[in-house]
Amino acid sequence: MALHRLASITIGVPNVEETSRYYAEFGLARDGATFSTTDGGKQLCIVKSPTRRLIELCVGADDFDDLDRVAERLTALGVPVERDAASLRAIEVHSAARAVVKILLRVPQLSTAIAPSNGTGRADRENDRAPGILREGPIRPRKLGHVVIGTPEPEASRRFFVDGIGFKVSDEVRGVAAFLRCSSDHHNLLLQSSPVAFLHHTSWQVDDVDEVGRGAMRMLEGHPERHTWGLGRHFIGSNFFWYLRDPAGNFSEYYSDMDTITDDQLWKPGTWEPSLQALYAWGPNVPPSMLTPDDLADLMAASHQN
Repeated sequence: MALHRLASITIGVPNVEETSRYYAEFGLARDGATFSTTDGGKQLCIVKSPTRRLIELCVGADDFDDLDRVAERLTALGVPVERDAASLRAIEVHSAARAVVKILLRVPQLSTAIAPSNGTGRADRENDRAPGILREGPIRPRKLGHVVIGTPEPEASRRFFVDGIGFKVSDEVRGVAAFLRCSSDHHNLLLQSSPVAFLHHTSWQVDDVDEVGRGAMRMLEGHPERHTWGLGRHFIGSNFFWYLRDPAGNFSEYYSDMDTITDDQLWKPGTWEPSLQALYAWGPNVPPSMLTPDDLADLMAASHQN
């Protein structure tokens, strides 16, 4: 595909410094208001905003022809486009997010050696303890995997990102959510129906389920209020997950083992009816705040003032 990765995001929050300290503790390398992952480089910027929201989403493309095609599609949709030598910008008006498509090098992820695991009737690891229980180093997310936003006009937002920017549809929950990809990951952007635009969560890849668990437990030490949902496994996307809450009210997710789509002809997008089965295969009961934000009334009031 012409698009090849979710490069970075900029999020707005009312409490920049408090939220920044959280993401540094979460495992991202901090340089002022910018945060990096081990494989993806600078992938998060936190700026001041009256409410929590996604301000910008940057996607990598291969060359100038890719930019030309995106510009043509957006123009056909009636979307104004700003263009320079190596990038273009356009606003998705319903979520108020700025989409940037930029010519960027592809960033291959080097494999991390995961030691053999034992299973029923087989012992691939003998006479040794599982390395997952012996790890002591800090959690370092490998890359930004996806971002989830609420939009009051999900069909219009979907047209912008799919018909305009060039995302592909991986799966959908009818009338509720669309899972979109700009890479081989199952999804890099999830659009969910909401009465107001807001940032639901960001998701960060770690090596395996042990890192998901270790990361979450370390974040909860002394801060039980950060816990939101986990450990569990999603049905759509198949990834292990654990969600925490940042000081601005956004969720941040450690994840591993997500579905990969390298051949569009071999993947059949599914359309699921709204149900908990579509949301997760196993895990704790989903908390109400995952479906309806605790601060939804405040977000709606703020949107009417703008």
